[in-house]
Amino acid sequence: MKTKMTSKKMMNKLTLIAFVLISFLSLEQNAQDKPNREKFIFEFGIGGGVISLENSEGTQTFDKSQGTSIFPDLKVGYMVKENLAITASLPGNIYSFEGNDRHFGGILPGVQYWVSNKWWINGSVGLAIDSPALYDVNDGNDNWDFGKMVSFGVGYEFYQKENFAMNIQSKVLLGSVNLDNNQHRDAASFGLSVGFNWF
Repeated sequence: MKTKMTSKKMMNKLTLIAFVLISFLSLEQNAQDKPNREKFIFEFGIGGGVISLENSEGTQTFDKSQGTSIFPDLKVGYMVKENLAITASLPGNIYSFEGNDRHFGGILPGVQYWVSNKWWINGSVGLAIDSPALYDVNDGNDNWDFGKMVSFGVGYEFYQKENFAMNIQSKVLLGSVNLDNNQHRDAASFGLSVGFNWF
């Protein structure tokens, strides 16, 4: 029952993202040729995707994927060149595990390179964090686990102004965290989100 409710929520979120994109695509005609990326950048993203997890003790396997919501997806950075930034990302995915909602995310230093005025690629590696979702902390869902994670993303800025841009982006996350009793949990996710950027 909970799986059906989660799937319905995911479809609602993806539909909302689609409507937001359609609404803002018409604004592109008023955009400038190039935004003013000089120093700091800040991005806030929201979206959805799929995640697969596997526990070494076998309670969950990669055979079963589930929908995930991406919120919040934060990124800060500093422009070192006109088309290159050093970034720190805080990606995350909400997933369901044994009746509880959990958050698989991390803190990832990386780089972002603008291949052209509107297209960019981002690569990061850093600390993976598997924790309870902040709204679902309870006695059976209060453990925090840490490990390592890598991320690769690509984005397209479909709306640009001098100090603001909106993009649609896809991201792949691969991570592993250490659990109690020498166990571990591996995760692989693919997400699609809308990013709101300030320069």
